[in-house]
Amino acid sequence: MTLTTPAKAPPREGRWRTLGLRADVRNLSLLGVLAVLIVVGGLTRPAEFLATSNLQLVLTQASVIGVVTVGMTFVITSGGIDLSVGAIVALASVWATTLATQEFGFAGILFTAVAVGLGCGLVNGVLVAYGGMVPFIATLAMLASARGLALQITDGKTQIVTVPSVLDLGLPDAYVLGIPPLVLVFAAVTAAGWLLLNRTTFGRRTIAVGGNPEAARLAGIDVRRQRLFLYLLSGLCCGIAAFLLIVLAGSGQNTNGNLYELDAIAAAIIGGTLLSGGRGTIVGSVLGVLVFTTITNIFALNNLQSDVQQIAKGAIIVAAVLLQRRTVRDGT
Repeated sequence: MTLTTPAKAPPREGRWRTLGLRADVRNLSLLGVLAVLIVVGGLTRPAEFLATSNLQLVLTQASVIGVVTVGMTFVITSGGIDLSVGAIVALASVWATTLATQEFGFAGILFTAVAVGLGCGLVNGVLVAYGGMVPFIATLAMLASARGLALQITDGKTQIVTVPSVLDLGLPDAYVLGIPPLVLVFAAVTAAGWLLLNRTTFGRRTIAVGGNPEAARLAGIDVRRQRLFLYLLSGLCCGIAAFLLIVLAGSGQNTNGNLYELDAIAAAIIGGTLLSGGRGTIVGSVLGVLVFTTITNIFALNNLQSDVQQIAKGAIIVAAVLLQRRTVRDGT
């Protein structure tokens, strides 16, 4: 009888190198898609699309949903989901633009937006981590409650911002080397998110909890506390995004953040974040945001109907999920 030696598992270092290479390939693919979209926009509407003002607009619009997506990426990486991000943005924006809040000026609006976001994130985290509720149900309840409270605060009316220091951030005079301040904030949040996920113990714990919660618990990770912190982080990102939206729109409305949850989830998925948890990429999520924002801009410039735009987004999401399933099946 001939005995065969079982094949050795690839070295851990080689495995992570392979995963990093595949992540780079995914990011390069998204860059390729983004390049194609830029070419399409340049060919169909060269004067309008390639104008500096339009490119600044695309980046500015991407900044708001982009900040939300950074927080969503962490939650999904941990195996959770947050359907309430759009409603939290709406609630934070209207609470921060009431007449009473605006009396405290710039600091009052910023503090209120962030505090509301953190408060909602805390409620979500407690319900999921310590209340034992399924993330889908807990955040769906927050979605309904936050939307209802936002409507109650505004009474269905638009709240105009009258604080000059807030409004000035959206003017060209506030641009730094031609870059809008909102884009700079988005870049800072993205950089912080990347460092947190890829270079800290918090990020490694997030991936571990998403990959196998029981194994993470046995390894000494406080899974419940980790999940609480993740929903707090998502709420913080929503608060920052709400302030950016206030600057961009110059007002607070109960309809703000409509469908942000779907856009953020879609951007994270096509960027390479695994919906079942255990793998996340901030760079990929940001590229996903830029792809969707560019598509929206091209459709708007060409006066195409929004339903066709939604169909295109849906097709991209389906293709991304199918690619993810194939990648997982191949061992990543």
